[in-house]
Amino acid sequence: MKNHLLLLLSIILFFPSCDDTKIEVKHSSTETLSSYLDFSDRDDQYTGGIKMIPIETDQGTFNVWTKTVGNNPKIKVLLLHGGPGFTHEAFECFDGYFPQEGIEYIYYDQLGSYYSDQPDDTLLWTIPRFVEEVEQVRNALGLTKENFFLYGQSWGGLLAMEYALKYQDNLKGLIISNMMSSIPQYEKYVKEVIAPTLPPEILAEIMEMESNMDFDNPRYMDLLYNYYYNEHILRAPLSEWPEPVARAFKHMNPNVYVYVQGYSEFGVTENASSKYWDITSELHRITVPTLTIGGKYDSMDPEHMRWISEEVTNGQFLLCPNGSHLSLYDDQKVYFDGLISFIKQVASEKD
Repeated sequence: MKNHLLLLLSIILFFPSCDDTKIEVKHSSTETLSSYLDFSDRDDQYTGGIKMIPIETDQGTFNVWTKTVGNNPKIKVLLLHGGPGFTHEAFECFDGYFPQEGIEYIYYDQLGSYYSDQPDDTLLWTIPRFVEEVEQVRNALGLTKENFFLYGQSWGGLLAMEYALKYQDNLKGLIISNMMSSIPQYEKYVKEVIAPTLPPEILAEIMEMESNMDFDNPRYMDLLYNYYYNEHILRAPLSEWPEPVARAFKHMNPNVYVYVQGYSEFGVTENASSKYWDITSELHRITVPTLTIGGKYDSMDPEHMRWISEEVTNGQFLLCPNGSHLSLYDDQKVYFDGLISFIKQVASEKD
C-alpha cells in the first residue's frame, strides 16, 4: 500500500448547549511543582512513567503501551487516540498545557497501535472488545471515580461514549472531542453539507474513483488534500502540519483502520464494522459530567456535538470557532482553555 493511502487512512477518523463563552479558565493549581513531579511512590519511576499493561482477550493476552505524565491524585486524564490504529503521538501538544496546570495525564496506544502489540486477528477489532481493554487499563493504572477523567478524540470519542455507557460509575468526568454519536449521521453530514462545497467537477471525480475503489490513485489523494483535508481536518498546508501529527500518520496501522472504517472519507465502507454504529438513543443514560468539543470547520457536524451535550444529563459544549477536526492544533488556545477549565471545574465538585 502506498504512503499516500496510509496517510488518508490515518486522517479519516482520527479527527470522529452550553456555548464556549460559558467556560471560564481557572489557572490556579492546588498541586505544587514538586508533588506533581514526584514519582517516588510509583512503580513506573524507573521507566519515566512508561508501563506496558497486559490485556486479556478471548484471543490471548497482549500488551499495550502507556506513559503517565505528572502526579496528581485528584485529576488523572486517560487519552484515547483516534483511528483506530492511530497512536498517542498527535496528543503531544498536551505537554504544552497540562503540566503547568497540575493535571496528570496518560498517553496510551490502544491494542494494534504502534507502541503496543499488533496482533493480526480481526476478531480483536470490535467496539466491545476495545471497551473492555480501556477498563483493564483503568484498573491497572488505579484510576477511580474520585479522579478518573476519560478523554477521547474522534474514534477515541466513540470509544469514550461506549465506555461511559457501560462503566460510567468509574468516571469523574468525560470529554468527547470531535466525534458524533452516529456513523450514519456523520456520513450524511459529509455528503449533504461538506461535499457540495467542493467544486462540482472535483467532487464528481472523487466520487467516480471511490465507486471504482481506486483509492491508490495519486490523483484521488491530491484532490482530497487540496479540497478537503486542508479545510476540514487540519486547517494548514500539509507541509506545515505539526511534527507529532506527521509522526502519528507514519506510525498508524492501516489493517485495524480499514477493518473498522474502510477507505473512504466520504462514506464508511459497506462491510466495515462501524458502518451502522449509532448510540443517539442511549445518550440520555450518560449522567457523568460531560464536555463535548467541536470545530466550526470540523469534518463532523459541530451542531450534533452541541446536541450531544444537551442529550446527556450533565453536559457542556465547547465550540472552537477557528477549528477543524484537529481543533487541538488549529484552534489551540480556545481548545485547551475550555478543556482545562472543564477538568478543574469537575475536579472541584463534590460527588
